[in-house]
Amino acid sequence: MADYVLAIDQGTTSSRAIVFDAAQRPVSVAQRELTQHYPKSGWVEHDPEEIWQSVLATAREAVAVAGAEPEAIAGVGITNQRETVVVWDRETGRPIAPAIVWQDRRTVDICARLRDEGAEPLITRRTGLVVDPYFSATKIVWLLDRIDGAREAAEAGRLAFGTIDSFLVWRLTGGAVHATDATNAARTLLYDIEADRWDEDLLKLFGVPRALLPEVKDCAADFGTTDPRHFGAAIAIRGVAGDQHAATMGQACFQPGMAKSTYGTGCFAVLNTGEEIVHSNNKLLTTIAYRLGGKTTYALEGAIFIAGAAVQWLRDGLKIIGTAEESGALADSAEDGGVYLVPAFVGLGAPWWDAEARGALYGLTRNTGRAEIARAALEAVAYQTHDLLEAMAADWRGGEATVLRVDGGMVASDWTMQRLADILGAPVDRPAFLETTALGAAWLAASSAGLWPGQEGFAATWQLQRRFEPAIADDERRHRIAGWQDAVRRTLSRP
Repeated sequence: MADYVLAIDQGTTSSRAIVFDAAQRPVSVAQRELTQHYPKSGWVEHDPEEIWQSVLATAREAVAVAGAEPEAIAGVGITNQRETVVVWDRETGRPIAPAIVWQDRRTVDICARLRDEGAEPLITRRTGLVVDPYFSATKIVWLLDRIDGAREAAEAGRLAFGTIDSFLVWRLTGGAVHATDATNAARTLLYDIEADRWDEDLLKLFGVPRALLPEVKDCAADFGTTDPRHFGAAIAIRGVAGDQHAATMGQACFQPGMAKSTYGTGCFAVLNTGEEIVHSNNKLLTTIAYRLGGKTTYALEGAIFIAGAAVQWLRDGLKIIGTAEESGALADSAEDGGVYLVPAFVGLGAPWWDAEARGALYGLTRNTGRAEIARAALEAVAYQTHDLLEAMAADWRGGEATVLRVDGGMVASDWTMQRLADILGAPVDRPAFLETTALGAAWLAASSAGLWPGQEGFAATWQLQRRFEPAIADDERRHRIAGWQDAVRRTLSRP
């Protein structure tokens, strides 16, 4: 019998593989960091071959450490950094250029032209998104127009586009399957989320050939089988979802009103709105939460570009901490001097959407030191989350989120989670198992294979590790938030 499931979690800064058993317990983990490339200011790239090799190596290692024969693996679930673009040659399988990462801002001018031409209302109505370099379409356009012969090859059907999930499915199946799932497709600016299909008007608007695009499937579906050369036998690929959608499922946020916030490189808050498509009046994104059994569930999402990346900046840029784990203790030792960091290193995401804003520190005095800057970096995550949840409450007629569940690397810090609860003025629930993105990918594969229960049974297994309750007065919270909002206004590149 198949007793295991393999989850592949391909993130922005690392690739990870986790093998889970039939009781939903992780039995082995393997991880490799990825090289970040910054060839120009505002540009962020990855080497697709490094991504592929890291995924293959970590998957093989996790399977080996688990002692699982390939025949004992019921399926593979894949979750991935979203919006990152790879274009490759269908015949050779080789990428025509480095992957353009979701954080990349090189297409600011393309986005500005689209807005000036009045295209944004149509794009937002069909896709639920805003016109911003964050999303995939303008990255595709940039590659087709800047790489010699790329547009001609794409129009002739010789090239394939994919977000990272599609690229991995292609490689894992030996080029047999070119597919994505509805959650990743919904992040491209090319997908009609109500009709659940690639939109011909948008393809024409952006000038993206239809032949370039993958087939779109449910999150739990048949994505082919792995080439036997990779693991010694073929293994079914049964599930795919973008990282934030996988985390939503991993947190068992299956009911309208449930919300999760993931703190990784960036921070992404997702509110389940059920079958209702809620169009935001507060610059949030309307997106597909997941599509299962042909039924689409929608969500409101707020995207913060810099969360854990600010801690990396403290460590690698300023070198004021040696490890990320030191940040909470250092912040706890700080004087409360009203220092604010607006971490607009690659622009500001929701609800501001200012691609040209850049990071700034406010409130500096002669007493400001390492501790105060570390505290400002961690508090920025709480303030940005507050902005997102406030916008969600204004947009959704169901009111405020009934549950806020948190996950991702940063939530291991008690100091950060307590500050988050303080600034939100609401409880924050941390689950017993923090790797909910990988867990969501595993659930897609394991439930479709009959190894794990469906939505209701899976939700019943969710366990709370700790609830953080607000511990500051409302007056103090409002004062702190007002200081933050003033700092943001000063940072915006336009009024």
